[in-house]
Amino acid sequence: MTNLETLPATTIPETDVTPETDEPTSAHIVKVEPGESAAAKVLQARIEGTPLEALCGFVWVPSRDPKQLPVCQQCKEVYDMFKIFNDGLRDTPNE
Repeated sequence: MTNLETLPATTIPETDVTPETDEPTSAHIVKVEPGESAAAKVLQARIEGTPLEALCGFVWVPSRDPKQLPVCQQCKEVYDMFKIFNDGLRDTPNE
């Protein structure tokens, strides 16, 4: 039997999830792992209602088509920085 007082304390980081309830003001670029499709990740999140994280750190549950919105300036700056260090990235993310 384990004594609970001897177990190390663990903390779970809190994530602020901001559901899209108001009209969005910008489209965010989704953070993905190498080889992962942003479009597939967004589609899965829309179907399951799970939150996504943008390059700028914004966390939200996608529910609208963002193609009519301007790209988040912070996301664009982060993407541009990644592009400098990674030759294979496109000028703009198209997924």
